[in-house]
Amino acid sequence: MAVQTFLKLKANARSRVLHGHPWVFANEVEMLLPPEHDGSVVECRDRTGRLLGTGIYNSRSQIVWRRLSRDRVTLDAAYVRTALERAIARRAKESACRLVWSESDDLPGVVVDQFGDTLVVQIQSLAMEQRSVLIGDALEELLKPAEIIFRNDAPIRRLEGLPMEVRTHSGRAWEPRWVRIEGFDYWLDLQGGQKTGFYLDQRRQHAAVAKYCSGGRVLDAFCNQGPFALHAARAGAIEVLGLDSAEDAIAAACKNAERNGVAATTEFQVANVFDWFNAPERNVEPLWDVIILDPPPFAKSRSALEGAMRGYKEINLRAVKRLVPGGVLATYTCSHHMQDAELRQVLAEVATDARRKLRVLEWCHQPPDHPVLPTMAESEYLRGYIVRAE
Repeated sequence: MAVQTFLKLKANARSRVLHGHPWVFANEVEMLLPPEHDGSVVECRDRTGRLLGTGIYNSRSQIVWRRLSRDRVTLDAAYVRTALERAIARRAKESACRLVWSESDDLPGVVVDQFGDTLVVQIQSLAMEQRSVLIGDALEELLKPAEIIFRNDAPIRRLEGLPMEVRTHSGRAWEPRWVRIEGFDYWLDLQGGQKTGFYLDQRRQHAAVAKYCSGGRVLDAFCNQGPFALHAARAGAIEVLGLDSAEDAIAAACKNAERNGVAATTEFQVANVFDWFNAPERNVEPLWDVIILDPPPFAKSRSALEGAMRGYKEINLRAVKRLVPGGVLATYTCSHHMQDAELRQVLAEVATDARRKLRVLEWCHQPPDHPVLPTMAESEYLRGYIVRAE
């Protein structure tokens, strides 16, 4: 009997891959392939034997198959280089941007962020980890960066059976330094900071919110390194307060404010934002003209969504109550489980409970260098609203 070397969907499988999604889960296939196929490229077929595409396989992951192409392809140096060339060509020429966004750029589990002459790479799938040298060499050849940092320390790697590590392509340590992003200098630790070192997905929103800040008091909650606060201050806000629970983030925000000449109108505090809003003194303090809420993901899984919506509602309700009449709230969620309908429901409930009319000024979204696949909800994770509270 011939050994099966392709995946076949169960007869009753209601797999999303039949409708264009690039993933197949372990419980959707008739049988798994032996472990020696982990990291290899295999075909996936429906129950009639029709080819659904070629993808990377890992029996150790719940997502056993991630599509590379609807056709038959080989994941070799030529494929990696071509995929990188196309991803780079799709981007506008910016000194700081996301160059590769995983399945959206036909490299499942690969993220590449550019910060000037330095690239930060995250690899989160076994097959791509096995080809990390090909990825590094192709990036070196195509972009000639001063350094490539492999930030392979995301917890999601454990789901693929991968170890945690941080290393550089050269083998030398990358020292923190000033990096210019959207007209501001930021002190970044790309080798040891959060994620890839800076949240590039929000960089368009910093300027979008700044338009409403001139002459006002601005609260930047969950401020991280302070980009919203810095943009607000430069736009003419008379007072800006940034809050974050991470001491290192607040230290970086203070350093950034000094460097960019806005320290006189900005203040940063280490604080739990929920506790800060709930403190009794908030009820007697002046109201804010603009409040920005950019929290970490409350819903890291679908099972956590209900609790997350309660958290989003509480923090948004507290914020709306602290706005002046006509004040502006910019609120965001970075969990793909929290889709637009859920966020809009939260805002509707907040408006009702606060007895205030919220008018939408802007719909907010991740920038074009984080491209969304309509067939893959997971590729869209950042959304928000800028609203006026009458």
